[in-house]
Amino acid sequence: MTTLETSTVARARWLAVLAVAVGTFTIVTSEMLPVGLLTSIAASLGVSDGTAGLMVSLPGLVAAVSAPVLALATRRLDRRVPLLGLMALLAVANLAAAFATSFPVMLGARVLTGISIGGFWAFAAGLGLRLVPERSVGRATSVILGGVSVASVLGVPAGTLIASAAGWRTSFAVMGGLALVLLGLLAAVLPPMPGEAASGGSRAPLPGALRVVLAATVLIITGHFAAYTYVRPFLEQVADAGPGLVSVALLVYGAAGVVGNFVAGARAARDPKPVLIVLALLIAASTAALALVGLPLVMLVVWGLGYGGVGVALQLWIMRSGGGELGTALFVGAFNVSIALGSFVGGRVVDGVSISSVMWLGAALALLTAAFAGIWGRSTTTGS
Repeated sequence: MTTLETSTVARARWLAVLAVAVGTFTIVTSEMLPVGLLTSIAASLGVSDGTAGLMVSLPGLVAAVSAPVLALATRRLDRRVPLLGLMALLAVANLAAAFATSFPVMLGARVLTGISIGGFWAFAAGLGLRLVPERSVGRATSVILGGVSVASVLGVPAGTLIASAAGWRTSFAVMGGLALVLLGLLAAVLPPMPGEAASGGSRAPLPGALRVVLAATVLIITGHFAAYTYVRPFLEQVADAGPGLVSVALLVYGAAGVVGNFVAGARAARDPKPVLIVLALLIAASTAALALVGLPLVMLVVWGLGYGGVGVALQLWIMRSGGGELGTALFVGAFNVSIALGSFVGGRVVDGVSISSVMWLGAALALLTAAFAGIWGRSTTTGS
């Protein structure tokens, strides 16, 4: 193969990486879109705000189940087939939500969203190994998972802005249209990626290292979402922040998360365990400092840098653990269950103790993650 041909193939593979990154952006924006539209949807469909919150929690739980189920059920297929099918399903789900005439119909659409989230994320997160040379896997994984961070910074606010101008149904319709466009792009740029039957892959026992990563995932994600779910009321009640400062603070947090994602990816490609420990300590320090002294913007930058790199560090540890695609699917399942668990536990702490207590809970679980990864990850991380 000539140098020109090699360069052309490399560019095509990186175009595929970028397309998959847009895919993760689309699914995460779709998942979190109701957060900014909750009140409007609740009023339109005749339910309370609390009941409308099922539009967020339900897809997460469905995604947790669908990720490992789809990984097993489709393991013999070319990976393009489930990726394209799940993106088509996401388009249908968003368009169904846009035209929902009742809350049960909306929940049905959100179930479809959850299926597409769990499956697409499970397949996409590990595609770096298939698309780029080994030396570039860390960077490719950071780009793919960077779609998650960018969705938090740009996707959800953009959906809210569209809704303020043209109504919440338009926001869902736009996401449905984006999914359809992306379906065509993925079909055009993804190379053949044989499943297990064609590549000779086989199922293996769950590696010990994978069990460690899954446990660390539950600890750190539960702690993060126990605190982060309630960061807005915390800023309003404890830091005495007005709407303008809250918006700026969350934007700053999201931007720091994007930076953290790429910085952590570059370092975690060599050895993910110490990177995860540092990230957990950053989360612990920032959440504890918020509970003690406030300083929202400074501490939210630190928190964003820490949490922004968690996903890519955990995913690269999964790859090094030998868990394969099923390992990634189990990771996605654990991640989504932990989001729901963290939000639920945090809510009980807020109602039963105080709003500041969730920051201490987040700090404690982040510290526990660092200790757990340092002790139990010592003999199970490749290269440790």
